[in-house]
Amino acid sequence: MTRQSRRAEQPIPRLLSPLRDFLRTETAGGILLALGATAAIIWANSPWSASYERLWSTTFSVTIGDHTLSLILRQWVDEGLITIFFFVVGLEIKRELVSGMLAGKRAAFLPVAAAVGGMAAPALIYLAIAGGTAPRGWAIVVATDIPLAVGVLAIAGGRVSPQLRVFLLAIAIVDDIISLLIIAAIYSTGIGWLWLAAALGVFGCAVIANRVGVQQTSVYVGLGCMLWLTLHEAGVNATIAGVAMGLLAPSTPRIAAEFVDVEELADVGSVEAVRSTTDMARGSVSVVEWLEHVLHPWASYVIVPLFALANTGVTLSSNLLHSAIRSPLTWAIIVARVIGKPVGVMIATKSVIGAGLADRPGGAGDLQTLGVAASAGMGFTVALFITELALTDPTQRADATLAIVVAAVLAAGASLAILSVRSDRSSGSHLGADQQDRREPT
Repeated sequence: MTRQSRRAEQPIPRLLSPLRDFLRTETAGGILLALGATAAIIWANSPWSASYERLWSTTFSVTIGDHTLSLILRQWVDEGLITIFFFVVGLEIKRELVSGMLAGKRAAFLPVAAAVGGMAAPALIYLAIAGGTAPRGWAIVVATDIPLAVGVLAIAGGRVSPQLRVFLLAIAIVDDIISLLIIAAIYSTGIGWLWLAAALGVFGCAVIANRVGVQQTSVYVGLGCMLWLTLHEAGVNATIAGVAMGLLAPSTPRIAAEFVDVEELADVGSVEAVRSTTDMARGSVSVVEWLEHVLHPWASYVIVPLFALANTGVTLSSNLLHSAIRSPLTWAIIVARVIGKPVGVMIATKSVIGAGLADRPGGAGDLQTLGVAASAGMGFTVALFITELALTDPTQRADATLAIVVAAVLAAGASLAILSVRSDRSSGSHLGADQQDRREPT
């Protein structure tokens, strides 16, 4: 049998399963995020509380030529490390736009509409409650935290269909896209136009390098760092550099599946064969998938928990609790996230499906959809990030941080409570979908 015939007859193994990889990592990352936030609160209220603020307020400087950049440790995490998280977000956005749930117009319409509804409703509720107190904080309530939401659905287990999990992920991704646009448009201040022009020039170089087929990772790392620095100095939120570079990553494999020999891929009998196998493995998946596979665990297991540890250390004194309870800002965030978010998602979802513009996700009864919509009310990483950008008053920041934590807990509880109730109709629809799947030929 010839090598070519073996290629035709033998199935090509999928080296990476991006969606399953993504969901598994997000579930574990959500647990670590919660642990990071809990550790921060315990630390900030312990006998060693002074060391918490002292550590994160330590200044570190980096000198590049004649230019020195000095930031405190919390800023290095919030503006530097978190850029890697946004780079992974950019990779996921690129993959979904090219081959995921956002690739087709009809398939994308439902999660896009649900996301817009789930952002508009809480924003309006926030402004109605706290518009006179902290109007710049309205964007705190719009984004969904993917690790926490996916983690809640993992706890719910079989009560949530796979299609609904993907639906939630698509909503969260659209949320991220719109939130990033909001951050760039609203929370960038004191624009330095020369630095901004330099940033556009650097990004243009990255686009050209991508178009001419430059493959060296070091080139893009260098351009990404330059883009981050120029955006930071321009007064534009520098994390946009991560998303921009993520969207540039190639989404097609260098080596097509039909050119991957299964026997060669399994050959590790020599050093040369191992190197060839490694090159073939990397080349047979897109750069987007490979980078997600490599960087996503670092973002979820290290960077996001570290971000939570640096930003949720609120001292729970009686004065703070009394202030938070009386603050319209606190209630605006809690009500907007816990009630406004699922209401907005449900109204948009039912309107679009009722108008025949999109199909209902498989196995999705009204209760399951509402439970998933409730999980979208959990906002953490982006919400805390926007809090730092939107609110300058320390008391308001503390109130908002506490409200974000409380809202996440309440939204998780509401989601699990709703998903634990399964009506005969929803159970039947889910079972029917399963039976239909079993009848379909593979």
